Amino acid sequence: MPATLISGVHIAATIRDELRVEVSRLKNEHNLSPGLVTILVGDDPASQSYVRAKNTTARDLGLHSQQITLSADTSETELLQLVHTYNLDPLTHGILVQLPLPSQINEANILSAISPEKDVDGFHPVNVGRLMLGEPCLLPCTPQGILELLQRTHVETSGAEVVVVGRSNIVGKPIANLMFQKRVGGNATVTVCHTRTRDMAFHTKRADILIVAAGVAKMITADHIKEGAVVIDVGVNRIGQTASGKAVLAGDVDFDDVVKKAGAITPVPGGVGPMTITMLMKNTVQAAKQAAGLL
Repeated sequence: MPATLISGVHIAATIRDELRVEVSRLKNEHNLSPGLVTILVGDDPASQSYVRAKNTTARDLGLHSQQITLSADTSETELLQLVHTYNLDPLTHGILVQLPLPSQINEANILSAISPEKDVDGFHPVNVGRLMLGEPCLLPCTPQGILELLQRTHVETSGAEVVVVGRSNIVGKPIANLMFQKRVGGNATVTVCHTRTRDMAFHTKRADILIVAAGVAKMITADHIKEGAVVIDVGVNRIGQTASGKAVLAGDVDFDDVVKKAGAITPVPGGVGPMTITMLMKNTVQAAKQAAGLL
């Protein structure tokens, strides 16, 4: 029997409906309008598309959204000054600097300059440290989206064997840490695999929940999983294009092979992807409530 599809499109839509209601309540009851500023440096088409989608979503939910577009030759000093300006702006609750940045700008310096309380991407070292300690913080968006997918489809994580394939700072490390913490959606036993792992299938076939974020198209096949496993595919890989020029995408999981054996699986596209922007919006609302003393 084919696996149950875990639809990030449907779950993200539900969360956005909830956020829309909460944003309206904050305006009506507290005169509080969550504010998000996105800063784009340069004219990379993919980055432009991402920023446009973020701003469209923010406005749809009723957030105050502002986009700042800077030239590709902007200096690091200029960008730091702009970040500092919005750190001090009481109407801005979330600051997002779209990555990647041009080569003359040190990304780590920029991310560290954003106030941790306005770091809606969850990349600031303070927020990373708080995450590791299990303290309240703004969580990175993709790992947070994975937790929401699991919780809202009633996947039991307590006591489960979880295997994470990938050790990036954006997905692999934080989701592994979140899932073994003593928390809702956690309490799992977690194994992390990576490019130097010997006999990866030995580990992945133990997983009740397999989370794949390796950036290698279709690397996980049915031979890598056990019957009935929940498979979360974070990968988005361009493997070609249609005659009309539309990109053909594939995940890190060979969907057509694995769907026959898994118990539940996220598709690509339409799985984890829609959750990431939604979690950015959730973080912005959380940051606004925190700034207003409502949390």
